[in-house]
Amino acid sequence: MGLNRWQKGIAVAWMAAMSMASATEDPRPVIYQALPRLFGNTDETRKLNGTLEQNGCGKFSDFNDCSLASLKELGITHLWLTGVIEQASGTGYPGREADPADILKGVAGSPYAIRDYFDVCPDYADDPEKRIDEFKALIERCRKHDLEVLIDFVPNHVARSYASDVRPELSFGEGDDPARFFARKNNFFYVQPGMADGGPPLKLPTEGKPGCTGRFEPETDFVRVTGNNAITFAPGEGDWYETVKLNYGHDFTQGRDTSHLPGPDAAVDEVPDTWRKMDEIFAYWQDMGVAGFRVDMAHMVPMEFWRWMITRARQRDGGVYIFGEAYDNDPAKLTDGNVLDALLESGFDAVYDDPVYDICLGLYDDFHGYKWANDLDELTFTGDRFHRSLRYAENHDEIRLASPKEWGGLGMAVGRPVSAVMFGMGRGPLMIYHGQEVGEPALGAEGFGGDDARTTIFDYWAMPEFQKWVNGGRFDGGGLSDEQRALRQWYADLLAVVKSPAFTQGEFYGLNHANKDNESFGRLDGETASGHWLYAFLRRDATSGKAFLVVANFHGTTTLEGVSIRIPQHALEWLDKTAGSISFRERLVDDWQASAGVSELPEKGLILPDLPPLSARMLEIR
Repeated sequence: MGLNRWQKGIAVAWMAAMSMASATEDPRPVIYQALPRLFGNTDETRKLNGTLEQNGCGKFSDFNDCSLASLKELGITHLWLTGVIEQASGTGYPGREADPADILKGVAGSPYAIRDYFDVCPDYADDPEKRIDEFKALIERCRKHDLEVLIDFVPNHVARSYASDVRPELSFGEGDDPARFFARKNNFFYVQPGMADGGPPLKLPTEGKPGCTGRFEPETDFVRVTGNNAITFAPGEGDWYETVKLNYGHDFTQGRDTSHLPGPDAAVDEVPDTWRKMDEIFAYWQDMGVAGFRVDMAHMVPMEFWRWMITRARQRDGGVYIFGEAYDNDPAKLTDGNVLDALLESGFDAVYDDPVYDICLGLYDDFHGYKWANDLDELTFTGDRFHRSLRYAENHDEIRLASPKEWGGLGMAVGRPVSAVMFGMGRGPLMIYHGQEVGEPALGAEGFGGDDARTTIFDYWAMPEFQKWVNGGRFDGGGLSDEQRALRQWYADLLAVVKSPAFTQGEFYGLNHANKDNESFGRLDGETASGHWLYAFLRRDATSGKAFLVVANFHGTTTLEGVSIRIPQHALEWLDKTAGSISFRERLVDDWQASAGVSELPEKGLILPDLPPLSARMLEIR
């Protein structure tokens, strides 16, 4: 009998695994995303649209030996400090005036509206005049705890008020010709008469709001294109009106063909001015000791730039880690093919796995149409990208798992099956967003973002449930409930299990395809196929022989009873188990274990204990 598409895909993956070099110890990053503004803030005021003085602010010094040791014990290897670079803000300091409210989103301002790429946010320093020294000290503390520091790199846009005090000679826009929409030497794009209704000055959607006039004085005689490519003299509320788009030597209105741009080995004097300035920025932070970068909206920047700049970055530090936020379904992407693949080919270590996130959310939310667990299967045939995707169940752009408004209103426990499946699927990096591990729900309106089930990145705020772990600066979880303590420990246990070579070096074999006709595979009344709420797969590293069976019940209220998982003959061959019996031992939640004859598994399957709602099992195969 010939192999079907599914089996052929697995066979290819198996052969790839067999040819891999010997495994190294957990080579992938486990990233903890933390916004310093929120991380250590113990102020409980939380005044809507409050100032720094009213609501408080976390500091670099909150990442002290105690908190860093706790993160390391959780299983973290990399600390992504979100919003470190100086941003436009409503808070002023000596020698640094506050930005006008018209070009701000939130009182604190967006971390993605960069005001000076060569400086850090003074809010986070105990002594704002020594903020760079305090950031360098934080990098050193992290190194002592064997934690690598990652920061944001925001290449597509900057704040309207951008002007570098540290390196003024490298400020964007100096020497630009605003009489031209596009010029290779310009850093910005300038809206010209006839390209949009009306004309200068810039008319912002903030007119009539507190402290706002709807105008920004520097853009009285010219107007620049917004960060989201809006060619308009009057950007709307939905535009990134607080930012302006950077020009990489390609006129984005002329399509996606960027092949006219320089190659990866081009000399510095052969590339567009924006390229040179960005390379200086990257080098500046690398020299300071930053180990890597999370790249914002990487798909909106030409691939030629990435090939050139990443080549130079790796010449400075061969181990620099670069991962990108990117979405293939964004019309603004600068490639006709899959932009996630293009970014990996251009030198990125990893890219966001938004498609898997969307399927998991779709199990509980009809925004993309309700999904089945079976829908994950198609996303396992993505070639090299499958094992180079960064998987997350939360980040600053996404809704909180514990929000009562989202994820079916199921609370913090929904993170268990979601994270177990995401973190177990591939070899790529993993990410936890601060507060996820204790069920931070983002309740109520916080400021600019409103009541959107996200923890605000625009405002001076604090996370009330996360503060229970911070516990007045002791970072010992002293205020957590038993349920929260159990959840945080569960994440630690999960991260410990997925350090096995089966997960860090192994390949993937999905089992839902072989169980769609299996009525004992979690099928509920009224369903004519299996695989709605149950997902199962194998992971195996051919070099070490380590293997696991991962099973998750995504259903929010139903215990799946009498589940049996058929493991087809081809999967058994893939496991190198063709005779005798196989033993299974639970490694995540309890001490359950069982054995089954190889001859029984293709038809009878492995019979599991009851699977409670929102649960996952990781069974080591011996």
